[in-house]
Amino acid sequence: MPRAMVPAPTEALAGLVERVTYHNAENGFCVLRVKARGQKDLVTVVGHAATIAAGEWVQISGQWVNDRSHGLQFRASFLKASPPTTLEGIERYLGSGMIRGIGPVYARKLVRAFGEAVFDLIEAEPARLREVTGIGPRRAARIVAGWAEQKVIREIMLFLHAHGVGTSRAVRIFKTYGTNAVQVITENPYRLARDIRGIGFRTADLVAQKLGIEPTAEIRIRAGISFALAEATGEGHCGLPVAELTAQAAALIAVPPPLIEGALALELAAGEVVADTLEGERCIFLAGLYRAEQAIAKRLRVLSAGQPPWPVIDAGKAIPWVEGRTGLSLAPSQHEALGLALRSKVLVITGGPGVGKTTLVNSILKILGAKEVRVALCAPTGRAAKRLTDSTGLEARTIHRLLETDPKTGGFKRNEEHPLDCQLLVVDETSMVDVPLMRALLRALPDGAALLLVGDVDQLPSVGPGQVLADIIGSGSLPVVRLTEVFRQAAQSQVIVNAHRINQGRMPELRQAKDSDFHFVDAADPEEGVRKLLAVVRQRIPARFGLDPLRDVQVLCPMNRGGLGARALNIELQKALNPPGDIRVERFGWTFCPGDKVMQVANDYDRDVFNGDLGVITHIDLEDGELTVRFDGREVAYGFGELDELVLAYATTIHKAQGSEYPAVVIPLTTQHYAMLARNLLYTGVTRGKRLVVLVGQRRALAIAVGNRNTRRRWSKLAEWMRSGAY
Repeated sequence: MPRAMVPAPTEALAGLVERVTYHNAENGFCVLRVKARGQKDLVTVVGHAATIAAGEWVQISGQWVNDRSHGLQFRASFLKASPPTTLEGIERYLGSGMIRGIGPVYARKLVRAFGEAVFDLIEAEPARLREVTGIGPRRAARIVAGWAEQKVIREIMLFLHAHGVGTSRAVRIFKTYGTNAVQVITENPYRLARDIRGIGFRTADLVAQKLGIEPTAEIRIRAGISFALAEATGEGHCGLPVAELTAQAAALIAVPPPLIEGALALELAAGEVVADTLEGERCIFLAGLYRAEQAIAKRLRVLSAGQPPWPVIDAGKAIPWVEGRTGLSLAPSQHEALGLALRSKVLVITGGPGVGKTTLVNSILKILGAKEVRVALCAPTGRAAKRLTDSTGLEARTIHRLLETDPKTGGFKRNEEHPLDCQLLVVDETSMVDVPLMRALLRALPDGAALLLVGDVDQLPSVGPGQVLADIIGSGSLPVVRLTEVFRQAAQSQVIVNAHRINQGRMPELRQAKDSDFHFVDAADPEEGVRKLLAVVRQRIPARFGLDPLRDVQVLCPMNRGGLGARALNIELQKALNPPGDIRVERFGWTFCPGDKVMQVANDYDRDVFNGDLGVITHIDLEDGELTVRFDGREVAYGFGELDELVLAYATTIHKAQGSEYPAVVIPLTTQHYAMLARNLLYTGVTRGKRLVVLVGQRRALAIAVGNRNTRRRWSKLAEWMRSGAY
């Protein structure tokens, strides 16, 4: 056998983990620095462990290798970690940041005070922690809770790792299922896909397979059907045609269609899903969404019946009065709309930028304010609510805050039994409101109250299921004002002019004067696009327009993936605008640093922050394992294991930017984004820019987007319910 082919002998090592250089919680891969018995210097060990911390004692078997880049390493084929027993190991373990409330300083104090008995003391005599200087009741409680939590999280990690599944979501699993997590997963592993954000069907299926669940088991097929429908809601559908659902489920779980049909019959019998026709086609709906659309249609009919809750107002007298108060002359189309608003109990106002929606709404509010009508204003996002406050001078809240979210249930405290105290509810940016949120809003509105829905129906529909505003308008069953005239002052903005051109299917005007607020920067390919986009954000916009690249400029991408997608651009923009320093935390594929712009990506009722909220990281406490973000002047803390709720937000998708406005918007557009290039997407992105819009990319991609009307339909029954009046 040639010398090069002789395998290196397997050796055994044992020692103390001095430092965890790298650990990927998803696949367990780790790089450790180990103080090994019989070795003079620290040894670099490369291997796999579900969970590992500095201070632990490891037993390893493997081979020595001389890596070309990293030098001599011990590559472990077997690695077993045990809790530390030496004082040095215990101090390193406690100080590793695994337990919130204990960092290196308090680890040293605890070991000095209690020695090797410190672990037993945390569990059995936690009150004695306060004997240590600096540990008060609050920190002591955090240490005890952190210790208990860490024990369960390690148990979850070891269980998942043993079943071939990544462990980065262990904290989220613990938060959802508590101390019974392993038992819950063992009984029905498919709950992972349903309950835990970031865990898909395939991951849950892998656990099920390892637990011995057969591919044709009823529990598996029913879970596949539920997951296929849940995935469809992520694309905006409330249901799917039977043939499409069967095909998607069959592709997902690879079983014959007859088995899916049998499982579907069981799901229908259990009431998990509902069968009905939509435009003559048999569809399957998630039961909750089906009933929510039904309830929205019924509620809107009830609300629109009868007279408004204010006395009859003579529009002929009210219009000159309000023009005198505001100093603005209303156009004939606004006169007509205002008259309709004053005599309607439910009204929709729609139109693009610069057509006078804000002026019309303000005029309505001024007139009704003079009649002492109690008004509530809301919008789907914090930024949209703030804009509504600024434009009306009245307090506007997010829909979630208006309805008073209940952290215990994830529902709302405002409902039929505890309705809103208002006679008129104004909802801005209604195109963003999905079916569940509109259902909740209408439940909380008193029967006698009036409703004014304001939004741009030509923008993207909601991220969540349904197309509420489009369906209400399309049904023809409620009065609708569609404003189309762009006013002279607004027409001076090329952003507004070009937004309307795009919406009409016409190319925007690209030959711009230097002082224009709309620009196109040519880039031949994605690589050149990245270079030019970074230059535009970091240098050209600040130099020419005096805008801050971090605070005032937002990059909006058609999609997440690709070199000019939000994910890759976030990494490049972070390097350019806020390069990571020594104080950082790496979790869930992101590096978070003080000063980073971040976005919340899930509704968190406990923290009172919601999907799409933007904030800035103000502090990272490596001692306590905690990161703090400021959202609209309010500080919110996250444990390191909960950072899957945050992503960097130097760049974000256009979908995520709905309802927000930014001083400057930069939009990359290349044929790499082909799958997402659509007129309503580009129109939505361009209308996010308040003072400046810069497109970077290829004119061909721009032409594709403008020309694509995006006829992808959403399977939603609301318009049908509203037209038929049969519930």
